[in-house]
Amino acid sequence: MNPRITDWHNKRVWIVGASTGIGAETARMLLDKGACVALSARRTEMLNEIANGNPNALVAAMDVTDHATVLAARDAILQQWDGFDLILLVAGSYQEMRADSFDLAIANQMIDLNLRGVLNCLDTVLPNLIAQGKGGIGIVASVVGFSGLPKALIYGPTKAALINLCESLYLDLHPRGIAVHLITPGFVDTPLTQKNDFPMPALMSGTDAAQALVHGLERGQFHIHFPRRFTNFLRLLRLLPYRMYFWLIHKGTGL
Repeated sequence: MNPRITDWHNKRVWIVGASTGIGAETARMLLDKGACVALSARRTEMLNEIANGNPNALVAAMDVTDHATVLAARDAILQQWDGFDLILLVAGSYQEMRADSFDLAIANQMIDLNLRGVLNCLDTVLPNLIAQGKGGIGIVASVVGFSGLPKALIYGPTKAALINLCESLYLDLHPRGIAVHLITPGFVDTPLTQKNDFPMPALMSGTDAAQALVHGLERGQFHIHFPRRFTNFLRLLRLLPYRMYFWLIHKGTGL
């Protein structure tokens, strides 16, 4: 559904959310493959550690919730590059929430980072991609966005919105020669998931998750999801009648 990537050498990839987790591991992997990688997140010192003096790495610190800093990071990158081959929007946050612990301030923080942060980035890069008539964009959502789950009262809806967003983006951008990748990981061992106090089926390491992500990009997949034995199970659950779906989720989680 998208062009395959057979050689990463000198590909210009901007990773937003590159300081930890999947973003950091993907950045390291693409640098090893010879790509030119711009690293963005809030913490400059962590980005510098990942860059590790690699001449193909470019550090451009920013905060996705601050539109002005996103614009400044883009401009700084384009002073070194003349365009983008791929933009990966990985930044996100998770905080457990249920109806009896609803917190509007925390809900708005997650919406700002997980959803509005992506929109800030799209506003910044879409004109460049459309003017180029080539390149691609990948957005990390989550399998939690497939359907409602316990403890994901706000996180889940933000990721569901990203799934819908990617589908609409594909319809608009594919005819213009621009690739769109929807990335929906399952449980990945990151600082965010390490806070969870419940069993996480098919938990993956950050390295394995990055390998799956990069493999999906190379194959030109629109929907990149992993680990498939878990993600496909959740996708199938979504097709069930609600009475059966709610019963299975209750039985499976005990919540």
